[in-house]
Amino acid sequence: MNKLIRLNHTGIEYGDYAWNFASGCGNNIGGKCKNGGFNCWAYSITHRFAGHYPNGFTPTIYPDALLSPLYLKKPSRILCAFMGDLFGDWFNPDENIESILPSGVGSVHMSLKEWIYTTIRQCPQHTFIFLTKQPQNLPLWEPFPDNVYLGVSVTNQEMFDKAIYYLKMVDAEVKFLSMEPLLGRINNEGLQDISWVIIGQCTPIKQSTTPKIEWVREIVSACDKANVKVFLKDNLMPLILHCPYRQFFLFQYWKRGKTFELRQELPDGYSQSVVK
Repeated sequence: MNKLIRLNHTGIEYGDYAWNFASGCGNNIGGKCKNGGFNCWAYSITHRFAGHYPNGFTPTIYPDALLSPLYLKKPSRILCAFMGDLFGDWFNPDENIESILPSGVGSVHMSLKEWIYTTIRQCPQHTFIFLTKQPQNLPLWEPFPDNVYLGVSVTNQEMFDKAIYYLKMVDAEVKFLSMEPLLGRINNEGLQDISWVIIGQCTPIKQSTTPKIEWVREIVSACDKANVKVFLKDNLMPLILHCPYRQFFLFQYWKRGKTFELRQELPDGYSQSVVK
């Protein structure tokens, strides 16, 4: 019996597993995200694997997956509900959910928030990473467990300002911004309360959505001044290798050996060894 229900290895560089106890998002029109109009990769996956996501991209909770991390013993970085947006209006943290006990005998009713956080608190060896485009709803989900990274997606200046504003309202051990896809120049004032910034471009890569290398450098410089860790996604490598100041974005760079290692930092206190 597979007890790691909807808990699978992930190809996202800063995570080990994806825990998709929820999927779907109401911030979507025909496969395109309302914020920026770019294609939603999660939407396409739910339709490609219809047997695994019978409701398509309609917001759905999978109660049988709420306890899956309890069976994963090795300390891991776990991406939570990345196949949707848990913090949107379409999911209610106080919704009553029934799930089967680990013993298989009987069931328990708790709110959605209680189920998620009870599991997280029972797994202190793991780090649980949440990401949303709906930061205005984060206060509804407080208090966040200590082993949670709480992130907001940012593609442009409007989303950046909104993310900074609402993240200041909540308490979390690690607050971060995911600037992927980066679709415009961002004035990076207000990073003092942020621990981590992830930067990437839209995939599949195409000229119309490729960020300017100057935008990336400005963000990295602002992070350095604010003592914020920076994680550059692998999809930025083609852009970085063709810029004249590529060493600014790299940990290691040997021109003759053609060995390049992107700057992929993690928040303080955690090993970088799990990053692929």
